[in-house]
Amino acid sequence: MKTRVNGARRAAVALTFGALFFTTGATQAQAPIETIRVGWCARTVSSASTPFAIATKMGWFEKAGIKVELVPLPGSGDCTKLVATGEVPFALPSAEPVLVIRPQGVDIKFFYTAYQGNIYGITVPENSPLKTVADLKGKKIGVIGMGSAGAIVARALVADAGMDPTKDVSIVVAGEGGQTAALMSGGQVDALSQFDTQYALVENAGVKLRYFAHPEIAKFPSNGFIALAETLKIKRKQAVALAKGYAMGTTFAMANPEAAIRIMWEVYPQSKATGKDEETALRDDVSTLKARAKSWDYAKVGATRWGDNVAENYTSFVAWLLKNGVIKQSIPYADFVTNELLDEVNSFDTPAIVAEAKAWKPK
Repeated sequence: MKTRVNGARRAAVALTFGALFFTTGATQAQAPIETIRVGWCARTVSSASTPFAIATKMGWFEKAGIKVELVPLPGSGDCTKLVATGEVPFALPSAEPVLVIRPQGVDIKFFYTAYQGNIYGITVPENSPLKTVADLKGKKIGVIGMGSAGAIVARALVADAGMDPTKDVSIVVAGEGGQTAALMSGGQVDALSQFDTQYALVENAGVKLRYFAHPEIAKFPSNGFIALAETLKIKRKQAVALAKGYAMGTTFAMANPEAAIRIMWEVYPQSKATGKDEETALRDDVSTLKARAKSWDYAKVGATRWGDNVAENYTSFVAWLLKNGVIKQSIPYADFVTNELLDEVNSFDTPAIVAEAKAWKPK
């Protein structure tokens, strides 16, 4: 009789622990996913945003407790303003507008440099007689929007060439992609100051471009994740999850660009071009992705891990912007950059993701 009682007790205990395990597992599975709005600093969600699509598709964001909602905006200036006002907690702008607004007492920090190399610069039609920035005197330079980083960079490059950007050139809005291509081919603008993936979109639309050489700015960092310092305290976990998923997605995209584009089309179907057969659309989007991947390569600028905010490169960039009148005072590196999250961000198995990318097949 005693053996039966003990057996019954053991069964009850096992049942209790089993129920507890099941309840805990169910609670974890049903944990709420927080939607994180992230400023995407262009009106077009192009193949440059594949890391977000991949991290979404592979479940990396969800596993970390977040869902990323990209918020397309006219440019980096708009992204920076919306972070400053708290309308979006995170954004992926270039450094220039952050450095412009920082002295106004807005405590914004870069916590992950996404595009390590410079993605900006001047381009002209392939057959243009213009060869250097100095040749742009009296010409029209097309930008995505007046609040875009391209407009800031154009002014700095013109000033660096010894001209007055308010008098010697005209900076005008040329839009994006096909609209820009139409203005270029029609002669309404003489040159562009946009960025790598936009140039790829223009070329995909049929206008071949020639790039001016800008060796002086080649190592300047371009875009990265920003947030208010207070946000990084309150939403540290979400910031790490965002940057880590992005880094993993970047690793995957560089290992298999075609797979990255197909995943992009699935997650963001509006990014797939209409009016093109699939082979052409895939070729054009892979071309755009590869244009951006050049700036993802962190090793070529002296960085050692994903998201590295290299002090020397940022400090040189600040000095160049100050020299050319974009900012009015020097800003110490530590005032607008933090590397505190990067150990956690880089805590993933790179070879495993590369292998997964290479093995990926469309279903």
